[in-house]
Parts: sequence; C-alpha cells; structure tokens
Amino acid sequence: MEYPHVEAVVMAGASPTQLRRLQSDLNAAARLACSASKYESVTGLLRQLHWPKVPERINFRLCMLMHHCLHDGEPAYLAKFVRRTSSRKIRRHTRSNDTVTLLVPPTRRSTLGDRTFLVADARAWKALLARVRCEPSLSIFRCQLKTYLFYVSFPE
Repeated sequence: MEYPHVEAVVMAGASPTQLRRLQSDLNAAARLACSASKYESVTGLLRQLHWPKVPERINFRLCMLMHHCLHDGEPAYLAKFVRRTSSRKIRRHTRSNDTVTLLVPPTRRSTLGDRTFLVADARAWKALLARVRCEPSLSIFRCQLKTYLFYVSFPE
C-alpha cells in the first residue's frame, strides 16, 4: 500500500521563510483557480475553495500518517517507533490509558530533533481534539480532521 502522507515528515518544522514561500504559491494557485486578480485578497478565496493554510496542510498530512500508524500498523518502518501513553508501565489506571495519546520524546536540538517523525507527528497528534483523535474510521477521521484544521486556519 502506498502512503502519500509520508512527504509531510519532510516539511515538519520548516522555517518561517519556507512556509511563507509555500503559502505564496498556494495563494497564487487559489487566485488562478478562481480567476482573481493579483491584488485581490486571498483569504476569501481560500475559504471559498476550502483550502487550509500551509501549516495546517502539513499537520493534516502528519495526522493522517499517524492515524495509519496507530490503526493499521502501516507503514511498519514508522509504526514500530510510535509509543502510546498507555504503553508506559504505571501502577495505577489513569484516564490517559483509555485515550489515543502519544508520548512526545524529549529532544536536544530544536533544529533537527523537533523535525523528526516521532516528535513532529506526536506534537501534531497531541494538538488535535480528543474526539477527532479517537475516531477509528479513516474516512470519518479524515473529514473531521480537515474540518478542524480548516477552522484552525480561519477562526471565525
């Protein structure tokens, strides 16, 4: 099976300059798709097209990849590194054992360590609403995730 969301790991932790460039390209694509002028505001166009901004698009890919790892165990070369909070050895039963939350490993370098799959994906997953995270169905999860990230991009 092919996983098109793996490329999101490369974009995780991109610099603000890189994100601005990507956002500029996305804005140009929105203007082209809507036949808008170069000077027209793009926010309304992105809302009309239901296109989230670049950071949320990256988080969408990361969260889709994590959903595959948690529920399908695929791709196996990434899924074997994912650690749930419920996998920790503890004496008591806590509420976190019943939820789909992940351990975020500590890093020494913010430039490289925070861009790794384990850290970037676990942080993106942890930022989701619990009701979105706990959805086992891929199609429903995808729909809820896209809606949630769209509202993060364009809060009303």
